[in-house]
Amino acid sequence: MDLMMAEDWKRVLRDALKMPYFQGLKKFVEEDAKEHTLYPDTKNIFNAFTCTPFENVKVVILGQDPYHGQNQAHGLAFSVQNGIAHPPSLKNIFKELEDDIQTKIPENGDLSLWAKQGVFLLNTVLTVRANEPNSHRNKGWEEFTDTVIKTLSAQKEHLVFILWGKPAEAKERFIDEKKHLILKAPHPSPLSSYRGFFGSKPFSKSNEFLTCKGLEPIDWNLD
Repeated sequence: MDLMMAEDWKRVLRDALKMPYFQGLKKFVEEDAKEHTLYPDTKNIFNAFTCTPFENVKVVILGQDPYHGQNQAHGLAFSVQNGIAHPPSLKNIFKELEDDIQTKIPENGDLSLWAKQGVFLLNTVLTVRANEPNSHRNKGWEEFTDTVIKTLSAQKEHLVFILWGKPAEAKERFIDEKKHLILKAPHPSPLSSYRGFFGSKPFSKSNEFLTCKGLEPIDWNLD
């Protein structure tokens, strides 16, 4: 499992990457990959940490675990590779995007343009077996990504944390709400999106906060 991430992430996570639990996690992923197809592929596991260096993070969007279908996941939460059909949750994210900032629904489901502007698209678990959702839960990823969230909260100022769904909301306890904006809503999946995800306006609210703090807003338009 290659640690392909921006150098500043390696620096701020140096201690976590040396922890026994992380070494055990690394060994587990490498051994599981010998018997199962895992997503995303090895070079993309830490794609969020490559596309969005620590110093560039402005907005954090928390997902759960990667898409488990072929050619979907590429290391950015909710994002799919170019040319792949939009999964249901992403379709609903794009519906809310259209309604919130009056932009047309993107044809491309690759969210790399967001990531390159400082939107850190973090799943709480970074790997999964093909066609087995949540198959890498409780293997160590949660401890690692909790550390990532704590580090962002402690060492950065004026971030926006977008927490969709109960598992993401559980991370609120790691975030200093005196320094950062926390936006919570139900998960965008079809099962829960109509309970308050639609109409939550996370994109415009994020930009209002960033602008208020003298920071460049995100251009959410993917076209």
